[in-house]
Amino acid sequence: MFVMNTPSIVDVIIPAFNEEKSIAKVIGDIPTLVRHVVVANNNSTDRTAEVAKASGAVVVFEPQKGYGKACMTAMDWIKQQEVQPDILVFLDGDYSDYPQELELLIAPIVTGKAELVLGSRPMGEREAGSMTFPQVFGNALATTLMRWMYGANFSDLGPFRAIHWGELLALGMVDQNFGWTIEMQIKAHKAGLRYQEVPVQYRKRIGVSKVSGTVKGVIGAGYKIIFTIFKYWRPFR
Repeated sequence: MFVMNTPSIVDVIIPAFNEEKSIAKVIGDIPTLVRHVVVANNNSTDRTAEVAKASGAVVVFEPQKGYGKACMTAMDWIKQQEVQPDILVFLDGDYSDYPQELELLIAPIVTGKAELVLGSRPMGEREAGSMTFPQVFGNALATTLMRWMYGANFSDLGPFRAIHWGELLALGMVDQNFGWTIEMQIKAHKAGLRYQEVPVQYRKRIGVSKVSGTVKGVIGAGYKIIFTIFKYWRPFR
């Protein structure tokens, strides 16, 4: 793995809903170069908050359910800090990502080659069964539409990503649920940010997915992703 000796300030946000069985593993595998690990406890009914705090994370509470809403609440906490980060990394709390690969994601930003870096699961190695058919199909459809409509070249909508903090704030993120990741990618492309994808590993999550694990979740996420793609499309402007 690429090992970096960097003065950049890196913070991590982990939106979490009922992840008490996995959150300590995620936090424990995050490289020590990270300053703050901020877990956004998204109205969990288990011991996610207690376990995360005991593992060394800052825990903020967001009672309104929604992936994007949890991310924004964690960002609000970071905005209140005296020293702002250079880079912000987003990571899921279900242990499907490999936090050790964080250094691979931030490297292009640290070296001035990109402002946004996505961890691409299709480009990397996936454990059998780690992505459901709706996830694979949805990613392929969404990235194809983004290429046709925007000229944006992405292979994934994966949650594991790094972005320059100042550029993220300038994007003006607003989506409060399933459209968060694709909104970031569309806005970054339209804003002219340099972006890269790096291959990452992906494994079966611990617990049941809140999106792909239910019919309601699959339909809701799929609808919101497609809606967001068309929301920002301005073909005649």
